[in-house]
Amino acid sequence: MEERIERTDEPVTPDRIADDLRDLGVKSGDTLLVHSSLSSLGWVTGGQPAVVDALMEAVTPEGTVVMPTHSTQYSDPEGWENPPVPDDWEDVIRTERPPYRPAVTPTWNVGAIPECFRTYPEVLRSRHPVYSFAAWGADAEVVVADHGYDHGHGEESPLAAVYDRDGTILMLGTDHGTNTSFHLAEHRADFEKEVSSHETTVVGDDGEPEQITLEHLSYDADDFDEVGRDFEDENPEAVTRGTVGPADAKLVTQRDVVDYGAEWFEKNRE
Repeated sequence: MEERIERTDEPVTPDRIADDLRDLGVKSGDTLLVHSSLSSLGWVTGGQPAVVDALMEAVTPEGTVVMPTHSTQYSDPEGWENPPVPDDWEDVIRTERPPYRPAVTPTWNVGAIPECFRTYPEVLRSRHPVYSFAAWGADAEVVVADHGYDHGHGEESPLAAVYDRDGTILMLGTDHGTNTSFHLAEHRADFEKEVSSHETTVVGDDGEPEQITLEHLSYDADDFDEVGRDFEDENPEAVTRGTVGPADAKLVTQRDVVDYGAEWFEKNRE
C-alpha cells in the first residue's frame, strides 16, 4: 500500500477515473470489455468499488461493461501448477468441491476489480464454471446468456457476443498477456488444436448439484504478449493510449484484435 501512495500524486477518485476514461475515448453506449489491475491505479479512494462506479459512469446504462470472472479453481486439478496438488487429491477435488454458482463462487486470479464487479446489483454472471464473464448495462443479459459449457471462450461465449456488438477492449494497467479475446481468436484460427475435457460440478436446472463434462481447447496464453506486440506494431492507428490515474491504459476494437490474432496463430503456431 505504501508503494501505491508513493506512485500517486493525489488520491485517485471515482470522478477522476471517469474523466480519464472519457479522455481516453470511452463513450456512453460502448460495449466495454475490461481487463484491469487495481494496483496500477495507485491510491484509489474507496478501492475497487470506486473503479467499478467510474466504469459504469463512463459507459452509462446505455452501454455495457463486461469483465472476465473466471473461477479456474473449477478447472481440472491434474493441470494445476501454481501450486500443483498431490495426484491422490485430484479425484477428491473433482467430486467434492461445491457446485459452481454464479452468484456465490468467487473469481480466481483475475484481480480485485472483477471480484468486486460480480457482486454489484444488476450485474449478471454467465453459467460457465471455469470461464465465466459478468456484465452490467443495456446488453448485459444477452452477453452472458447461454454461455456454452463446451469451448468456454468460443462461439457460444460472451467474447463472441462482445465481438458481435463491435465491442472495445480496455486494458487498464494490463497488457495483452491477459487479453482473453485472443482465446476467441484461437478458436477461429485454422491450425491443429488439442482438445481436452474434464469433469466439474454445477447447479443443475432443478437446483441440485450436477456433475458435467466440459470439452475445451487446451488454451495457451504463452504467446499473447508477442501477438499483441505484433498487432500494435503493425496497426498503431488501432490503439488509443493514455493514462487513467497513474495507470497506463489502452483502448482497442475487439474485432481488430480477434481477426488479427486468428491470422497470426495460423502463421505462427504449429
